[in-house]
This record gives sequence, structure tokens and C-alpha cells, in this order.
Amino acid sequence: MPETGTTTTPHVTAHVEPSQGVVFRALLRWQLAQIGGTVLPLVVVVQALLAAGIIIGFGLLIPDITPDTALFLSTGAPTVLLVTVGLVIVPQGVARARADGTFAYLRTLPIARPLLLVADLSVWLVLALPSVAVAVLVAWLRYDLAFSFDWPLLIAAAVLVTITSTAVGYAIAVSLPPMLAQLISQVLVFFVLLFSPVTYPASQLPSWFQVVHDVLPVRPAADLLRAGLAGDVYGMRWVDLAVVVAWCLVGLAISLRALMKRG
Repeated sequence: MPETGTTTTPHVTAHVEPSQGVVFRALLRWQLAQIGGTVLPLVVVVQALLAAGIIIGFGLLIPDITPDTALFLSTGAPTVLLVTVGLVIVPQGVARARADGTFAYLRTLPIARPLLLVADLSVWLVLALPSVAVAVLVAWLRYDLAFSFDWPLLIAAAVLVTITSTAVGYAIAVSLPPMLAQLISQVLVFFVLLFSPVTYPASQLPSWFQVVHDVLPVRPAADLLRAGLAGDVYGMRWVDLAVVVAWCLVGLAISLRALMKRG
């Protein structure tokens, strides 16, 4: 009988691309690992010290501080903390990643570059949001204030302000040389602390400077959070929401454009 030949069909293993969700979770773990060992303790310390410095330290500069003044000061403090994380700590972290090559390495990976930005924003959102609770706790311990929370507005405003400040800080870090980005971030913290009507009323500024702050995001962001923390005293203005959203979109657009560039 003739021999029967056997044909062996080679086994081909199909290459399956990981889903966007798997990639996103991997990026989150990467970013947390990068931040956890060095920057995370710094963020916690900065939040606590800034809250104490603004609410307690600034209060010492005001003789015979009234409950209304204490409430205004205390409801402005969370904005300073959120903006400081977004405009100072985030640019410094991204600038350091650019300097040591980590940022360039991530951009060479075969993943959608917008995911890099989304992962960064998500991590910093989680790290920055406790600033609001820290500031409220310090204010309550120092002045025994009675807050009237508008929870939907407070949560939405806190998330929006955090994303906006982080997006703008990220845009600064990816658009400018690392050393210049770090220098600008240092200047911005003094501008927010001393020259932005967050812990004091805008009426104390010259009229032209009030107009400038009407188009900058810091004062509108503070008023949105203030309305969420003390809804029976301060009201929300839609124009403030529009200004903050506009800055958020600009920051995201600049960041995405820088990430999508080749090289």
C-alpha cells in the first residue's frame, strides 16, 4: 500500500493588540509608580502646609478677623491648593520627566498619545482633590465655621478646577524648555498667592487688574468653589464657568498638540 503522507499545518498565533482599557490601566500604574516614591509625599506635605499657611497664617495678618472674612479666606484656600498642584507640581514633574528621558520614552510606545495625557490628568486629579477636604478641615478647626455645601456644584467645580489647572500646567511643561517651565511654575505660585483675588475680595485690586482677573481662570475658579462650599452665602455665575471651561480646553489643546508632534 502506498504510504499515506501526513501534512502538518503550522500553528499561527495571532497578535492581539491590547485594549485601550488595558493600556490605560498600565499607564496609570506607571504614573503612580513614578510619582509614588518621590512626589506623592511632597504633595501631601504641600497641601497640609499651604492649608495651614493660608487659613491660619493669613488670618493672623488680619486684626480682629470677622466670621465673614474668615469664611471668604477659608473658601478661597482650596482653590490655591488645587491651582498650586496643577500649575507648580505638575509642570515640575513633567519637566523632570522630559529631562531624564522618561517623557520621550513614553512617546515612543505604540499607544495613542492622548492616553498619556488622560492618564496624567487622572492621577493628578486623584492626588489633588483631597486638598479641598484638607482646607475645609483646617478652616473648621481654626474658625469653627459652618459650611453650607452644595455637593453637586462642589464636586463638579473641584473636578473642573483640578483638570483645568493640571491641563494648563501640563501645557506649560510640554511647550517650553524644562528649566524655563520650572521657573514659570515658581513665578505662578506667587502670582496666585499674592496677586489673585482668591483669599481677599477682588474689590481690593485696581479696576484694570480686576478686568484682567475676569479673563484669567484663577478668580472664576475660586468663585465656583466658593459657591460650592458656602452656597447660602455665595452664588455661582455662569460666566465664571465659561472662563474656566475655556482655559481647560486651551490647556488640553496645547498639551495634545505637543504630544502629537513627532520626535
